[in-house]
Amino acid sequence: MITARQSRAARALLGWTQETLAEKARVSLTALKRLESESGLDVYETTRDQVRRAFEREGIVFLNSGQGVGVLLVRDRTG
Repeated sequence: MITARQSRAARALLGWTQETLAEKARVSLTALKRLESESGLDVYETTRDQVRRAFEREGIVFLNSGQGVGVLLVRDRTG
């Protein structure tokens, strides 16, 4: 499960706005804002999956370990 912080960090690595991510993940902007909210708002698991898949298509890897969570860009599609 991706976290709000991971989503925001992945967007930053790709240089995407929330609008861009919502379009690429085929989710509503409202749903994406709920996912990225630090308020712990409920989000459908399908929304999280669609967002995760959109990021992974662009080379984002989600890291989850006992030491914490993060994101990694494994390939840069700009060059």
